[in-house]
Amino acid sequence: MTTIKTVTLPDLGEGLTESDLVEWVVAVGDTVELNQVVAEVETAKALVQLPSPYAGTVAELLVEPGVTVPVGTALLTIAVEEPATAEVAAEPQPAPTTDDSSKEPAVATEPAAPERTSVLVGYGPLVEGTSRPRRRSRSADWAAAHAVADDVGLALAGGRIGPKVLPPVRKLAHDLGVDLNKMVGSGKDGMITREDVLRAVSGVEVSPAARRPDALSAAHRPGLARPAPAPTRSESARETRTPVAGVRKQTAAAMVASAFTAPHASTSLTVDVTPTLELLEAFRADRALQGHRISILTLVAKAVTIAVGRNPSVNAHWDEAAGEIVQYGFVNLGIAAATPRGLLVPCIKDADHLRLPALADAIAHLTEEARAGTTTPADLAGGTITITNIGVFGVDTGTPILVPGQAAILATGAIRRQPWEFQDQVALRSVMTLSLSFDHRLVDGAEAARFLADVGTILARPGAVLGMV
Repeated sequence: MTTIKTVTLPDLGEGLTESDLVEWVVAVGDTVELNQVVAEVETAKALVQLPSPYAGTVAELLVEPGVTVPVGTALLTIAVEEPATAEVAAEPQPAPTTDDSSKEPAVATEPAAPERTSVLVGYGPLVEGTSRPRRRSRSADWAAAHAVADDVGLALAGGRIGPKVLPPVRKLAHDLGVDLNKMVGSGKDGMITREDVLRAVSGVEVSPAARRPDALSAAHRPGLARPAPAPTRSESARETRTPVAGVRKQTAAAMVASAFTAPHASTSLTVDVTPTLELLEAFRADRALQGHRISILTLVAKAVTIAVGRNPSVNAHWDEAAGEIVQYGFVNLGIAAATPRGLLVPCIKDADHLRLPALADAIAHLTEEARAGTTTPADLAGGTITITNIGVFGVDTGTPILVPGQAAILATGAIRRQPWEFQDQVALRSVMTLSLSFDHRLVDGAEAARFLADVGTILARPGAVLGMV
């Protein structure tokens, strides 16, 4: 017996309530195995692969790539072949008939209510030997997307009252910056059509050729990955509009919440890091450390973990609900990474327990995944203190905003050769500025100064660490 199963967007955890559908990796008619990846979704924190909770045949794709959907929204349906139960087998069979329709298998359709599944997003084990199926033609996908009923469009809007429009047209309007709420549709029963949206952008009648799906740019066709919202340029080219979504949307909300919740204070220190650079060259020449990309950021990270042990107030959290200060006995070190999708802060769990080679490997791994867009939500959660390397952009100093929930963030500036006092003389030395922002509810000025001085001392005199641990 064939049963139609509805696959919904599951709870992605980490407080996430919605995500953007980036790409379908299956098409209508494809056969999928249990836990085979069927789509990629972008949350406010990471790009996640969505596995299928069922084995069967893809019956319908209900969401257009690029659309933001809340948790519980129906994404696709899968036709699943289920064995007949004993009770069904015992029932008397109907008398033979010449009607050809009797040869068709019975199809039972389930309600499209959200179904819970135990499969974790992006982590379900793939069936051995399976891979992404070969895609059908995009024109077939486009036709399937246009076959979605009006009520599905309302479901994608989360039940909100709004203009009557199909998901593909809503997506096109979103990409072109057209406000559907200000439009009157020319289609049946006031339906807003693709031609209506294109006319709103150009202000002229659209030719029949331009109305064909294949006349649209590849960015508007379903089935193509959309790593970031594409900016749209006005006709006069005097302004560019970029949809706020995904990581950018989350970053903006987090920065506003942090800036207006935690009382920020900052302090800075300029240090001579020439001895640290000399030590770094010695590490790179050490055959025992070959294969580990030890960098100045690695040494700064190690210095931070040591300084946190001497100044634990910077490694804490303000629990507003409980009216308590939570001080951590571990260091989950966040490393801010600039990526094409926006600013991400993956964290190294228990960084204070890692030796220098393992710490270097962890930093390299997390930053590579962040730039590739494969960072998991788990890697982006749980940080206790953060480092941001603004020096890679040639910047000397800055005042970073705290990651929400953390007590401190350290910014490392560019290393510059400049005159500096050295052994009672003026010499050309390598100098770096360290800037610390901290939550003044958790960290007093003196505590912040001691922490920053400890980091600076380790970088200026690496041998001093022997007296700290």
